[in-house]
Amino acid sequence: MSAENHVDLSNGVSMPLIGYGTWPIPDRDAEKMVAAAIEAGYRLIDTAEMYRNEDGVGRGLRASGIDRDEVFVTTKLSQRWHGYEEAQEAFAISCKRLGLDYLDLFLIHWPNPKLGKFVDAWRGMIELLQQGKVRAIGVSNFKPSHLQRLIDETGLAPHVNQIQLNPWLSREAERDYHSQHGIVTESWGPIGQGGDMLGDPVIAEMAGARDRTPAQIVLRWHLQLGLVPIPKTARRERLAPNLDVFDFSLSDDEMLALSTLDTGAWDADDSDTTGL
Repeated sequence: MSAENHVDLSNGVSMPLIGYGTWPIPDRDAEKMVAAAIEAGYRLIDTAEMYRNEDGVGRGLRASGIDRDEVFVTTKLSQRWHGYEEAQEAFAISCKRLGLDYLDLFLIHWPNPKLGKFVDAWRGMIELLQQGKVRAIGVSNFKPSHLQRLIDETGLAPHVNQIQLNPWLSREAERDYHSQHGIVTESWGPIGQGGDMLGDPVIAEMAGARDRTPAQIVLRWHLQLGLVPIPKTARRERLAPNLDVFDFSLSDDEMLALSTLDTGAWDADDSDTTGL
């Protein structure tokens, strides 16, 4: 993936503009799928402790034969590691499973505000960053109110917030907040979940007119909004097409048409009440 297909995080770290998501790929299959994704050209690999596939992802990284500094690896800590020392312990355990000495991006998976410990976990992440054990730190599924607490209490905004985002759930308010605070928005579920969204008539018509797949149309929408999508697939034949989205552009009218598909956050996971 070329340099122009990267985004610079607020601390200057370069991150690929599209990644390969590994949920819910089981550990036994993660090795072959991660190796295949890297062979197809992916250079951002996303996993998490709660996916239970970090071992397989690590095997896939090694099987690919890729140099460590050529791949951007992300994982996430779960609620049991919410705490200053706990976050550092979670890092060590995930690195052991992955077979890595450092992480490119380490995220808090969910805020779990009822626990009241995500700021403590963030302080532990900051310590890892200062020690050079991680290149960048961020969060996942955090609302602006959660992000503001991190900023107010530690002075450091996350480099990335990974949130559920697609044309049916465009999260304009969250994206605006991120932009104002130098936070890169990373999209999970970027092409929907279960495939229903890709059958939307508006998306299907654009895909047909351009001889593109519906997923390519949606992923291009993410990129033109300045987002970093991490599409997931367990089918090898979809890996390359999902990455082949840098040689065309959507018009302003097409971008607007996709954004107006937003049905609101009624079906989104509420991170005040949901979390791992």
